[in-house]
Amino acid sequence: MSQPVEHIIDPNDIAAQCDHIEITESSLHAQVPSVVKKLLSSWATKKCYEHISPVSMPSQEKIIAIVEQAKRILFPGYFTNSRLHAANLEYYIGKQTTDLYDKVAEQITMAIRHDCRRHELPCTNCEARSHALALRFIESLPKIAALLATDIRAALAGDPATESPDEVIFCYPGLQATMIFRLAHELFALDAPIIPRIMTEYAHNLTGIDIHPGATIGEEFFIDHGTGVVIGETTIIGDRVRLYQGVTLGALSLPRDAGVTMRNKKRHPTIENDVIIYANTTILGGDTVIGEGSVIGGNIWLTESVAKGTKVLLKRPELIYSHS
Repeated sequence: MSQPVEHIIDPNDIAAQCDHIEITESSLHAQVPSVVKKLLSSWATKKCYEHISPVSMPSQEKIIAIVEQAKRILFPGYFTNSRLHAANLEYYIGKQTTDLYDKVAEQITMAIRHDCRRHELPCTNCEARSHALALRFIESLPKIAALLATDIRAALAGDPATESPDEVIFCYPGLQATMIFRLAHELFALDAPIIPRIMTEYAHNLTGIDIHPGATIGEEFFIDHGTGVVIGETTIIGDRVRLYQGVTLGALSLPRDAGVTMRNKKRHPTIENDVIIYANTTILGGDTVIGEGSVIGGNIWLTESVAKGTKVLLKRPELIYSHS
């Protein structure tokens, strides 16, 4: 039986290969400056986008931190490392809320200044305006907390898989997305630039639920499971509405220049009180109204209004069974 031939590595060969790699890497490295020049050229001709300015943009990282701090205020004791009790609650909430006010004011100031620069507008009284908007946002927190309490109760009433508000607060992506939406919506209503979208896209990334901050959503809102839900900017949702995963409340096919011609127009549907929309249903159009108390089944495509108290269901498909 033949013995395997042992491969002997010549140290000189290794040195030669290393020298070759070193020469190759050096020659490749020398080509990087030409790429830098091409990048600079593209920005100089405005073919690509840049933000090279003494005016700072809002910080995505700090806005996400604002969302997380707001969670600690809205649900004290749930997302904190330290134990809270009656004796220190007022101090804790006061400190957190004051700190949040300063952080929100800072980011709104940056957003307004950047917006003025982008539109080539004079930027006057930016800080005073930003602090006023930040205060109005802080003043909305009790309302948001009350709305979220109704959303939690809706989850408890609508989902037999849980009987614990703690589970809903910690674990339900629908509540996470709704909470961040409600924060972002207040800033959107105050015309704070870009910050609301950064917030809701953070929620989208966390949960798979995409709610535009411009949407209007009533109380006792419940998204069950949630992945793939899309709610457009001009959507109006009433009270006690329940959505399941994959629901889209969107716009009809838009023209190529829709960003200009359709802005500030009603493009998304209206969902009235006490409506249930089951999984993977798509409802489109600004004139589409789903009447109060209606039930829309799964896998439906709707581009027309539905009267109050209507059930919309697909005809049962024909199933074919085969046996090998």
